[in-house]
Amino acid sequence: MSRFLRACRGEAVDATPIWLMRRAGRYQAEYRAIRSKVSFVELCMRPDLASEVTVMAARQLGVDAAIIFADILLILGPLGVPFTFEKGDGPKILKPIRSAVDVDAVAEHIDAAVELHYVMEAIRRTRAELTEVPLIGFAGAPFTLASYAIEGGGSKSYYETKKLMFGDKGLWDSLMQRLVRGTAAYLNAQVDAGAEALQIFDSWVGCLSADAYRTHVQPHMETLFASLDGRVPVIHFGTGNPAIYPAMCRAGGDVLGVDWRVDLRATWDSLPRPVPVMGNLDPGFLLAPESAMLAEAGRILRDVNGKPGHIFNLGHGIMPEAQVPQVQALVRYVHEASAAIIDKVS
Repeated sequence: MSRFLRACRGEAVDATPIWLMRRAGRYQAEYRAIRSKVSFVELCMRPDLASEVTVMAARQLGVDAAIIFADILLILGPLGVPFTFEKGDGPKILKPIRSAVDVDAVAEHIDAAVELHYVMEAIRRTRAELTEVPLIGFAGAPFTLASYAIEGGGSKSYYETKKLMFGDKGLWDSLMQRLVRGTAAYLNAQVDAGAEALQIFDSWVGCLSADAYRTHVQPHMETLFASLDGRVPVIHFGTGNPAIYPAMCRAGGDVLGVDWRVDLRATWDSLPRPVPVMGNLDPGFLLAPESAMLAEAGRILRDVNGKPGHIFNLGHGIMPEAQVPQVQALVRYVHEASAAIIDKVS
């Protein structure tokens, strides 16, 4: 079994596994060359190209796991929430969800294997090509998907989302239930296609207080995790508010992914149940001098001190301004430094 999958299970490893979120992207010349010929959506929907950039990124960086190239919003199409990607402005929801009529228009169920067949084919192709490391499938968490659908795109305030969530709990629950069913179907289909682990991205959930999370999100996340068939480990990742991590941990997942705003070891030790943890280098260190980046990575590894169940990652995604040699240096350092620590404490 790979060191990544062993760490997902809290088992001892020879070196801390590392993979990086948003690993295939604009910081890579090879990715930019492909994107110069196709749109982002076309790249997501072309299994040959999605597989190519997935494999390229994993091999170029020497990481311990690959994550399939896709986008969290792809599921919105089958759910009946049309969207586009506007150049320079990101995703745009064509008809934001603001009323009961809008919620009723969201599909009750989807056939993910058929309606998102291109993602499944990309997974199958990648598994056939990339045999040296595990492949991670993923989806956006229901709260983050709901926020996109309600806000109409990106947001800094999430006022429309909170207006619906706080103002009409029954309507909010109805929307979340539909998103939970669709997301569960999507994730289970990815495992059927060959994904060896899953990650659920709740990238926007940090806009909520811990109480709001417990009331309006946690019950739905518990349902989502209960709807997954348990064949592969699942990483539950959230960012933006450290106060919600205990509730996220209770909600479910085999691994908890945390951002850079917390002390990783202290947060890990305070969680309400034993669970492996993924994180948590600030992505900004990839833009700093290499010595500063490696010093911070070393601090994190020394704090963890070889405790089984740590997966090294950024606290969020790689930024477009990063440089490939800097990322490669981080991966090499994490492997070498963690191996020395693990050997010393074992």
